[in-house]
Amino acid sequence: MKTQSPPVVLVAHPNPELYGADRMLLETVRGLIGQGSKVIVTLPESGPLVAEMENCGATVVLCPTPVLRKGLANPVGLILLTGEALKDAFRGLRLIRRVRPDVVYVSTVTVPLWFLLARLTRCPVLSHVHEAEQSASRIVRLALAAPLLLATSIVANSHYSAGVLTSAIPHLKRRMTVIYNGVPGPPLPTETRDSLKGRVRLLYVGRLSNRKGVDVTIDAAAELRRRDMNLQLDIVGAVYPGYEWYEQQLQRQVEALGLTHSVRFHGFMPDVWPFLVQTDIVLVPSRVDEPFGNTAVEAILAARPLVVSQTSGLREAAGGYESPQFVPIDDARALADAVERITKDWKCHTISARIDSLRAARRHDPQVYRTQINMAINELAKFATRC
Repeated sequence: MKTQSPPVVLVAHPNPELYGADRMLLETVRGLIGQGSKVIVTLPESGPLVAEMENCGATVVLCPTPVLRKGLANPVGLILLTGEALKDAFRGLRLIRRVRPDVVYVSTVTVPLWFLLARLTRCPVLSHVHEAEQSASRIVRLALAAPLLLATSIVANSHYSAGVLTSAIPHLKRRMTVIYNGVPGPPLPTETRDSLKGRVRLLYVGRLSNRKGVDVTIDAAAELRRRDMNLQLDIVGAVYPGYEWYEQQLQRQVEALGLTHSVRFHGFMPDVWPFLVQTDIVLVPSRVDEPFGNTAVEAILAARPLVVSQTSGLREAAGGYESPQFVPIDDARALADAVERITKDWKCHTISARIDSLRAARRHDPQVYRTQINMAINELAKFATRC
């Protein structure tokens, strides 16, 4: 049996950005570094996450790996994925043998090669699941869940995510633990306005994609303008590379609806708190499955009234609080109605939001999250032999 020194951990992650799962990985790495672990993070390419990891004290190694997307969950796609995996497997094996980790930590299920490489080198592997595709076809759900059969243990970021995976492969339940995301609150909390004088400030934060319902937010802004509401909608986020056409489509929608002076696109911002503390109401209008919903939690932590889709993991992320307003998916009129209700009873909603922010700070305390993740990794490392 190994001595109980902090384990060496090899972390595999699918992209170098700074959205929800990427930020949770940062919290994981901070926790591991804090307990004295040596952490090596492997990413398929460079991006803003690299500098953040290095600032934490981790070593970053770029190592190409196939990333599982829904579009590949078909016979042709799986053949292409297999070809990429064979090509990239040798690089991954060399990295594992050089690092000799006690545990391989695979962040998300979209880099399945690392499960196989860890098992081939007899390394314990912990999978941290941030995906949930209940509405996807059975073949997609099986494709996402199948690599987890190689995981030694599994952490899911919500009960909803865990349920989606175990509905695809019930056997996974034996290895599954739910740990809620650790989400830091704003560095300098700012009170909401006493009254809504002037423009009502609305905010969308997140990836610009059809599934996130950004267009629904814009339609809701147009509906509110028709009701004579003076508003400003800030949209903070960017598209996946190659999907620039979608952002152009959103901009054309804004122009067609006459909202050019009311809607502002800010692109990707590594720090969203300046926007959250300056806004009045946060909108999270996702139209399809969300495994959890960090943006919803961040709005609650910032003590801002929240309007959120009544779907999937968003119900879990924003549930148990007084201030969030749940609306049907893909319903701009309902979204506008909820905003109007909040503005008409502004004082009541802001009081509830302040109380909710205290609850959220306890529920999503980053230190509690780090401790729980460390415990899960340390448990695997107890009987590990270096790969």
